[in-house]
Amino acid sequence: MNETVRITEIFHSLQGESRTMGLPTVFIRLTGCPLRCQYCDTDYAFEGGALQSIERILEQVAEYKASYVTVTGGEPLAQPNCIPLLKALSDRKYQVSLETSGAMPIGGVDSRVSVVLDLKTPGSNESSRNRMENIPLLREKDQVKFVICDSKDYLWSKAKVDELDLQSRVGEILFSPSHEQLKPALLAGWVLADSLKVRVQIQLHKYLWGTEQGR
Repeated sequence: MNETVRITEIFHSLQGESRTMGLPTVFIRLTGCPLRCQYCDTDYAFEGGALQSIERILEQVAEYKASYVTVTGGEPLAQPNCIPLLKALSDRKYQVSLETSGAMPIGGVDSRVSVVLDLKTPGSNESSRNRMENIPLLREKDQVKFVICDSKDYLWSKAKVDELDLQSRVGEILFSPSHEQLKPALLAGWVLADSLKVRVQIQLHKYLWGTEQGR
């Protein structure tokens, strides 16, 4: 495995979001992102980082003795060698998830990986970058996340769930309030009032440690 990937950081923490929230997880944060979401909390990963071989990345992940690995960014799929990295992790029998903006094609992602696709809401200022060709490729093990900034985003997201028939496509639909922009209790109230079949989630790591990186 001579392929190299530009890495911002590798760390061990609790998963703060998604289906595996609260589980010890190794995070591999790739450098670079073509999007500029207004609420981004990982802009430090837009540039810099260091090239590492996939073999070296696997060695670091193994040191933590965790079962779950999340490949994130930035936008990890902006680097072509993210694809062989995902395969190598899956070959090592890790439970692998990929956090992607949905602006890059997911067709090459290993079928063993759970894709957590962030469908960008209008409040992100990047909804025009949603690659709708990805939607038919989603499977029951995958997840779709909406980061919701206000009531307009909520109504937009609710409509997209129906329009794209996400209930029958993916195992989890995640509604997440944009941190410090929308009160979680307000979003929860809207979901309950509309009897939506979605998972309301907060970013657990920020409530535990008050950090962006989740450590």
